Amino acid sequence: MRKLATALAACAAFLASAAIVAPAWAAPAIAPKEGNFVVRDFKFRSGETLPELRLHYTTFGEPKRDAAGHVTNAVMVLHGTGGTGKQFLNPAFADTLMAPGGLLDPAEYYVILPDGIGHGQSSKPSDGLRAKFPKYDYDDMVLAQYLLLTQGLKVDHLRLLLGTSMGCMHGFVWGEAYPDFADALASFACLPNEIAGRNRIWRKLLIDAVTQDPAWKGGDYVQEPREGLRTALGLLMVAGLAPLPTQIAQPTRDAADKFVDDYFAARLSALDANDLIYQVAASRNYNPSPRLDSITQPVLWINSADDFINPPELGIAEVQAKRLKHGTFVLLPASEKTRGHGSHTIAALWKDRLAALMKATER
Repeated sequence: MRKLATALAACAAFLASAAIVAPAWAAPAIAPKEGNFVVRDFKFRSGETLPELRLHYTTFGEPKRDAAGHVTNAVMVLHGTGGTGKQFLNPAFADTLMAPGGLLDPAEYYVILPDGIGHGQSSKPSDGLRAKFPKYDYDDMVLAQYLLLTQGLKVDHLRLLLGTSMGCMHGFVWGEAYPDFADALASFACLPNEIAGRNRIWRKLLIDAVTQDPAWKGGDYVQEPREGLRTALGLLMVAGLAPLPTQIAQPTRDAADKFVDDYFAARLSALDANDLIYQVAASRNYNPSPRLDSITQPVLWINSADDFINPPELGIAEVQAKRLKHGTFVLLPASEKTRGHGSHTIAALWKDRLAALMKATER
């Protein structure tokens, strides 16, 4: 697997790698293609309109079509909050799934890695509008993904929709909004309920840390509100850490202190305050729970027992999974191999279960 020469923001996978180390980017044997699709006059649920909404994407492989012209091999993988499609080129994901002979080998599948609204190279506040950028939410992001597939890439069907963290939540929204579009859903590291309790509290603390910094100036800042961003980044770090592997990796006070210093040094300068709070605030009205039993596709739903953001003690997943018509919920036990919330991108932990889902949904 050769390394990609990228200029990804240092925080692009802050909830995807458990914040232990910055990921080393890799690429499958088949070269990627990148592009932008522009949606004209995109109307957000807030009532705001953007004359041109740019949606960036990376693809591997080529679409295959049946005799009727329908795409049969498309797989879309959705990233988490603050991430980009390229986060899945992390060797822990790509080297296991997208390598030759892997479960999502681009020689067989058309793998689509979009950047969500407000993320990566898609339209976002830091492009110029700052706090005047439309207040997007998860429904807006899912609609944009649908338009990218159907109008931009001419994909009318997905063999698999796989989502991690925010992408996991998008998967439940997809299942309700477009019930026949994907053969199967794989949702890793989320809950299908309203963001509340501790999960909402740390998100509000993060947003407040930025917006209450005197340098914030209502989002029209001259210089980034660094003190607020430092607090916000610290909250993100804690939310992503798993106790056991972190204790093993930083077994002394000095090692833990160095980790914190290195973490901020690697990530803080790349953050944009508007982009960050928009990304975190987009979950504000997420709640697919009332219509969960309307999802008809097979769903593989996997959480990790050491996930700070979706703790198993809540008991929500076990109850909600029973409402899925064809759902399987798996709770990965905490171990030296899990990475808390970031377990969603460690494909070795769950690849066999994903393979079983793909096998069970073959046509």
